[in-house]
Amino acid sequence: MQVSVAYIQPAQPIWLSLDVPDDSTVLQAIERSGILARCPDLDLKKSKVGIFGKITKLTVPPADGDRVEIYRPITVDPKTVPQREIVGLDEDD
Repeated sequence: MQVSVAYIQPAQPIWLSLDVPDDSTVLQAIERSGILARCPDLDLKKSKVGIFGKITKLTVPPADGDRVEIYRPITVDPKTVPQREIVGLDEDD
């Protein structure tokens, strides 16, 4: 089956498509992608993973066409970051 694995870092976004056996888990898809070798500092014990934006466990089997995502930790408290204005929207919209 075809899945993709994404790990988005500011300097080096990685998004790979690959074939995995039908009985693969999220962990096996990540390992097969080669991302762990390309990013030696990536620790799956500390990182959350998901499928299409929903947190999941490493033992879950992805479906054909799924995007497996590896999330980076939040480094800034969202409450302390000023809100960005969305340009082009009127208050009447």
